[in-house]
Amino acid sequence: MPVENKPMTKTASRDLFPGALEMMILESLRRQPAHGYALVQHIQQRSNNLLQVEEGSLYPALQRLLKAKLVKAEWGVSATNRRVRTYQITASGLRRLEQQISSFERMFEGIALVLNPVNPLPARRNLQ
Repeated sequence: MPVENKPMTKTASRDLFPGALEMMILESLRRQPAHGYALVQHIQQRSNNLLQVEEGSLYPALQRLLKAKLVKAEWGVSATNRRVRTYQITASGLRRLEQQISSFERMFEGIALVLNPVNPLPARRNLQ
């Protein structure tokens, strides 16, 4: 049965593994400080519109990152003269990101090995 290639909606975003959103936020902030809307746009663009982060998921994730001191924030004014909170990754956030990426790569490698074994076992024959 074919699987549709649709953007992840609010419901589908719950299918991300724990910590995935935080890892994507930290990676986005490693590239440059950003406010919430810019983070949403960056993740959406980088994922070729396969991931769509909802505000109801983004801001609680940012608060968890702030509380853990993995990001810092300051209030400022946007180019459109609106008050925005700009987030920036901290040194401990960079270290955590590197750990998360390493862990994710190991997990992904394990999953890939299960889904696409290099030397698949030959099909069993019925010897009766």
